[in-house]
Amino acid sequence: MAKGYGRPPMGRKGGKMGMGMPGLNMDMIKQAQKMQADMEKTQAELQEKEYTATAGGGVVSATVDGKHTLKALTIDPEAVDPDDVEMLQDMVIAAVNEAIRAAMDDMSASMGKITSGMNLPF
Repeated sequence: MAKGYGRPPMGRKGGKMGMGMPGLNMDMIKQAQKMQADMEKTQAELQEKEYTATAGGGVVSATVDGKHTLKALTIDPEAVDPDDVEMLQDMVIAAVNEAIRAAMDDMSASMGKITSGMNLPF
């Protein structure tokens, strides 16, 4: 038999491990597990939602999903001025950015509800 086999590794008493992380109790672990499950559920729900924003008084409308993917873009024909394409581009950018911002704000608010009232040590 090779030397050292059959004995527990050094630092272990009777082959049993200690209690793990000090200060962490089962209630905290259960609370963290519930919070993680709630967050995963909320994230999945938010990814399915759609957020719409407009620019230029409503002549440009953009819709994104919770994954921040552009799903729809509507441009009123009155907004199309061949002599001022730059303004139309700016309105498209503004509408898309506002829709993305709305999706992000909704996610932050939803996640904040889940974690509020928890005494997290970080």
